[in-house]
Amino acid sequence: MEFFAAFGVDLFKLAFQVVNFLLILWLLNRFAFRRVLGMLDERRAKIARGLEDAQSAARDRELAQAEREAVVAEARKEAQALIARATKIGEDSRQEIVAAARTEAEKVATRAREEIVAEKDRAMAELRSTVADLALAAAGKLVRSEMDSGAQRRLVEQFLAELPAEVPATAEARS
Repeated sequence: MEFFAAFGVDLFKLAFQVVNFLLILWLLNRFAFRRVLGMLDERRAKIARGLEDAQSAARDRELAQAEREAVVAEARKEAQALIARATKIGEDSRQEIVAAARTEAEKVATRAREEIVAEKDRAMAELRSTVADLALAAAGKLVRSEMDSGAQRRLVEQFLAELPAEVPATAEARS
């Protein structure tokens, strides 16, 4: 006791303070610490749930990102397929148009050839008629005699039968 007295400590007050401290500690533990610890546990559980939810949301976001990329890739493939199909349709249409144009050009060329042949035949007939008239006139002058028209026609027909081989060569030589 002298030891405590040397430092100025009263044992009765010290015991009273220890009892008060233990009483306050028990009361705090009974009413405050348990509630506070319960709230802390609740808060810890909420934080854990929040972290789990955040991780779940991150996984969902990654899955959505992957799904979105897959959808975009699929859309790109479909777009490329549509472009390829449209290009093929365009190429087929172009080939059909070119084929139709060629067919039409061939028809026009055939009609032109037919018209040229018909015009040539008309010109040849006209030329024969003119040559026959000239030949008759020339023959009439040379012979100075008159022939009947039947004899004249036979002479012209005979002349014209020999003429076709000679006339084209003469016409080509002039042009």
